[in-house]
Amino acid sequence: MRHVPPPAEELTLLDHELARLDARRLQLLSRRAWLLSVLRAPAVPSPPPVPAARPYVPPAPAPAHGTQNVLLVLGGLLLTVAAIAFTLFSWGEMGIAGRSAVLAAVTAGALVAPALLLGRALPSTAEAVAALALVLMVLDAVALHAVAAPGTDGLAFTAGASAVLVAVWTLYGLLLGRLRVPLPAAVVAGQLPLVFTAWAAGAGATGFGWALLLTAAADVAVALWGRGLAVRVTACAGAVLTGLISLALGLGLSLSADGVLGAVGAGALLLAGAAVAMAGAWRAPKETAVVGGVVGGLAAVAAVGGVPAARLPWDWAVVVYLLCGAALSVVLRLRLPRPVMWGVLGASASVVAGAVLWAAPVVAAALLGPASVTAGVWSGAPEGFRDALGLSAPWSAQSSSPVVLVVAAGLSAALHVRWPQAVPERGLRVAAAAGGAVLGWGAVPVLLAVADAPYAVAVGVELVLVAALLALVVRRGADAVAVTCLVCAAVGAASVGLLGLAAEPATYAVAGTLAVLFAGSAACSRVPAVRSVLACASVLCAIALASAAGASLRWSAPHTAPLVLVVSAATVVLGARLRTPAVAVAVELAGAFAALVAVALAVTDAPFLALVLGLCGVLAAATALRPERRRTAGYPAAALFVAAAWVRLAASGVTDPEAYTLPVSVAAFAVGHLRRRRDPAASSWVAYGPALSMTMVPSLVVAWGDPHWLRPLLLGVAALAVTLVGARLRLRAPLVLGGAVLALDALHELAPHVVQVFDALPRWAPPALAGLLLLAVGATYEQRLRDARRVRESFGRMR
Repeated sequence: MRHVPPPAEELTLLDHELARLDARRLQLLSRRAWLLSVLRAPAVPSPPPVPAARPYVPPAPAPAHGTQNVLLVLGGLLLTVAAIAFTLFSWGEMGIAGRSAVLAAVTAGALVAPALLLGRALPSTAEAVAALALVLMVLDAVALHAVAAPGTDGLAFTAGASAVLVAVWTLYGLLLGRLRVPLPAAVVAGQLPLVFTAWAAGAGATGFGWALLLTAAADVAVALWGRGLAVRVTACAGAVLTGLISLALGLGLSLSADGVLGAVGAGALLLAGAAVAMAGAWRAPKETAVVGGVVGGLAAVAAVGGVPAARLPWDWAVVVYLLCGAALSVVLRLRLPRPVMWGVLGASASVVAGAVLWAAPVVAAALLGPASVTAGVWSGAPEGFRDALGLSAPWSAQSSSPVVLVVAAGLSAALHVRWPQAVPERGLRVAAAAGGAVLGWGAVPVLLAVADAPYAVAVGVELVLVAALLALVVRRGADAVAVTCLVCAAVGAASVGLLGLAAEPATYAVAGTLAVLFAGSAACSRVPAVRSVLACASVLCAIALASAAGASLRWSAPHTAPLVLVVSAATVVLGARLRTPAVAVAVELAGAFAALVAVALAVTDAPFLALVLGLCGVLAAATALRPERRRTAGYPAAALFVAAAWVRLAASGVTDPEAYTLPVSVAAFAVGHLRRRRDPAASSWVAYGPALSMTMVPSLVVAWGDPHWLRPLLLGVAALAVTLVGARLRLRAPLVLGGAVLALDALHELAPHVVQVFDALPRWAPPALAGLLLLAVGATYEQRLRDARRVRESFGRMR
């Protein structure tokens, strides 16, 4: 129960509570008064914030080092020019011996000065004086030749002097390790001794090649074990330059060798170059190692393959080089650094790709050759495969092409089957399998062309090849190899199809076999996309059979069109029975293409064109009976029926088409009205579009050529009535068709008067009127957009 205090106690509690509330009220009133006084007082600007103390940063030193380096370089350059001028041109009273002595003394001083300057902590000045000393040493060598050995061969003396300079500069750079110029200069000078020695000895291309290769080997050693980045970079550049020139000389000697002995000498040079490249790549960084592996692999292929290739014609020499390139894949089983291994594999792939590119024109000629024989259709089966190609290709010079393709295909297949586990695939294994399939497929027609196989044998072998490719497609599903085989099968089918056009029996045999193969493969495949492609290919083959049947019956192209429509009818039935929607759509689209072919065949004969259009309308209407195809096939069916009626009227020379079109339109209106009563949501285009088009469009065409006024008047009144009915009942088809016909009919009536008005106006008036119209439209652009949106929304609500 709730405790209720006595009245006296309760009164005491109320007095305490009221006192507390009064104290709180006074506190709040005092705070309010203070706030009002603060707001009414004049604003006093606050003192500016005291900036925070910043740490002392000493001023950056002036760019003295850059200025110093520029001055030192300019001073050294001027001294060098002066020394050269003194040695060569300033003869004066001093002979060459005296000048040489003075120059030697100056050189000795210049060589000693850098050590003293380094001790005084002047490295930049020491570098400049050291560079001057190096140039003076070269001038000393020139003076020494002029004084001590004027009759000596200049080339031999240059070779010896450059060797001495290399040794002296190397020792000088090692003694004064803080100097950066002498050692790279020694590397640059090291490129000369062996080359000048070979030149002085009158060596041939082989001697120069070995001299350059030995120089490159020395550069590789310096690049691997030299001291300092500048030394290694300079040596690497020298190795690349001299090594590539040496290998180019060796390759030229190998290709131009008259016999095995000449090829052996060039091969030894190339093998030594490959060894140098591999030695340099072994300890090089990643990118450099890959390049070294590529160069070493290519040099080894050229060295080994060049010896037997010297005694073989060029087409079989390609096979030798290909085998050598394929042998490089043995590095997959060796313990090589990964970058070097990838470089060697890149060299192998380059050799194989080069051989395949050499054989590619022959493959193209064998596959596309039948397309060039368009005038010999059904002229009779030729004796050999080459006669059916129609190309004058040098087949005797391409006799090794099948071997090249087979070897390349075998190499790709071997890599796919026995891919090393140590090498990551990254899609390369699948690419190898796909490449092997393409190369093996291309080798077959090339072999038939090179061997000049009989025509029947060639056709049979190519059909078997297409069947094998389709079997692989069905077996593998939808991976990259299957897609590759499918493309090859399609190209091969087109090639053998063109090949079969040479004789009438061959045409039927090839087209029928291909149709069965594609249809059977489509039935066996489990991948919808693959099945769709195969089914479309089968339909195309059926179109070829129907066209061939019409040609065999000596029918003209328009008379052959109904035969092609049989294929379309078959696709309509087949599309209704197929359970996979994607495959059904593909088959029906192929049937639509057959219908387009039939229309194209009948376009030159109006009565047959009307018949073909009507039959196409029947097929489209049959397709529209299926609920899922009602929208996509219903409109084309109506359009085809209307087009067939128009063409039939035009072909019959009817000048009053209304007598024929009005009864049909009335019947079509009745059918459309019943459709709308059963399905109020049905579109007015389906219900009333065919009936309106059946009468109004032919009448409009005739009215444009009618010089009298009665037909255009009646047509305009009818079009106006149709437009008003469409607007009143909110039906899209009567509104659009009636309005379009009314506008065109009015334009026909006003056209002569408009022409007269434009003839009467000056020439500047039409552009001026057009400009005013554009200005008006631009000024009310946003309002026009709103009006267009309202029209579109109201139009969209119509049926």
